[in-house]
Amino acid sequence: MAETADGGYDVDEGFVGEGPESDEEMPLADHIEEMVYRLGIVLVVMAIISGIVFPFGDRIINFLWYSVLPGGDIARPRVYHPLGLILARLKVATLAGFVVGLPVFVYQTYLFMRPGLYTQERRYYLASVPTSLVLGVFGVLFAYFLVLPAIFTYFLTYSQDAATIAFGLTDTFDLIVLMMGLFAAVFQIPLFMMLAIMMGLTTRAWLAAKRLYFWGAFLGIAFLFSPDPTGMAPIIVSATMIGLFEATLLVLRWVRR
Repeated sequence: MAETADGGYDVDEGFVGEGPESDEEMPLADHIEEMVYRLGIVLVVMAIISGIVFPFGDRIINFLWYSVLPGGDIARPRVYHPLGLILARLKVATLAGFVVGLPVFVYQTYLFMRPGLYTQERRYYLASVPTSLVLGVFGVLFAYFLVLPAIFTYFLTYSQDAATIAFGLTDTFDLIVLMMGLFAAVFQIPLFMMLAIMMGLTTRAWLAAKRLYFWGAFLGIAFLFSPDPTGMAPIIVSATMIGLFEATLLVLRWVRR
């Protein structure tokens, strides 16, 4: 960061500012303790939601399974593990907990950072809490309606004539849940970009100048967290992340932020 004559920081370097009067110095141990406490609250909320959803796991599994896979005998799940069905129910319950936990995580980070935020920044941060939930739901729906059907259609297209296809419950449902959870997180990108700019942590110009670094990070994340045997999922994930990043930059340019 480049320091200016008045002791602040140059906005063009991407970061700005000194804290408000309510910002107080705290020992590192106290910061770590509070951070662990806030994360603990998020995990508890996720566990509660997961516990509520778990009894309905069978219905949700059947709904998701036969929605994204083709009909008929070919789509019938094969269980190769004694605990396969229970683990699948646990995964779908965890997905529900994760989606609901996203806005809780945003709110807990707000409480953690609240003493160092100005009044206007606090309003922006609080407004992001319901926005996070909405974006998470949009991410899940995006994966459900577009990404998963595309992946399985592609898989069937090049495999159906060459081999007898059988979908194992564990591996296939792992992919379904992972894609939905990943896209719930991916769709948070516009929120955090907007929030960072509105709070003065960075600028649109800085993000645009560093776009290639972000693209590289998106590609790395996509190929690391998308274990799709077809190789199609990482491409879709990285393209979506880059698309959301660039679309947010266009919106910011339009509103002159």
